Amino acid sequence: MKDNKKRKPAVAGQFYPANAERLKSLVERMVEEDQERKETVCVVSPHAGLEFSGYVAGAVFSSVELPSKFILLGPNHRNVQSGISIMKEGVWETPLGDVPVDDSLAESVMSHSNLIQEDTRAHFLEHSLEVQLPFLQYYKNDISIVPFSIAPMVSYEELEELGTAVASSIQESSGNVLIVASTDMSHFVSQETAKKKDFLAIEQILNLNPRGLYEVVTKENISMCGFQPTTSALVASKKLGAQEGSLIKYQTSGDIIGNFNEVVGYAGVRIT
Repeated sequence: MKDNKKRKPAVAGQFYPANAERLKSLVERMVEEDQERKETVCVVSPHAGLEFSGYVAGAVFSSVELPSKFILLGPNHRNVQSGISIMKEGVWETPLGDVPVDDSLAESVMSHSNLIQEDTRAHFLEHSLEVQLPFLQYYKNDISIVPFSIAPMVSYEELEELGTAVASSIQESSGNVLIVASTDMSHFVSQETAKKKDFLAIEQILNLNPRGLYEVVTKENISMCGFQPTTSALVASKKLGAQEGSLIKYQTSGDIIGNFNEVVGYAGVRIT
């Protein structure tokens, strides 16, 4: 396999342990085995260092009947040229093993939208999807993914087109596919402000209202870094017949480390 088709871990040893046994042990402490699992269209999951957001991610993934195929939608925190970037083939390496890109599902999504650009390099240093994989690998040995990295400048109309393309490809796919939207909530505000603003956005997610989410984040200046991928995920979820959003867990970094002056918010939502 060519080097540019294998994505090496970008944040192993920083956002989570680089050692497989230590990583598995950490994830084991963060999942909630007593959760009732439901068939699910989409989850919203955070992407900070696992010590901060892992308990929220662990809770939401524990509440889902996980399939073997996943479409991952995350924000790009770096300056990239392409708006909607896909890695349409290759392998993502993690300490827990390799995860292949589902090339046929990737091609299917691309066939439904001309906005999607193949840009493997947009994924190489971005952490927002990488930190989802240990939770998926903890529960499932044989999984495949289609990773999307979405830049901040993408418009609502473009996000709507991407969501429609994702839904169409899932409808055409053999077997179940889970959409994973990666986002953190408010950044570096007080605990009180984070909760107030975050729940304005969470309300729109629970109501399955993609335009409402996009507009409230923009209007209220909520520093939710992944509202664009979450918007696309809501569009797709509605087209796939989703009826209900459930908040599985909400925490802030302040709840973990005790500093409530500047926190980052984390929400785990299940859409069924």
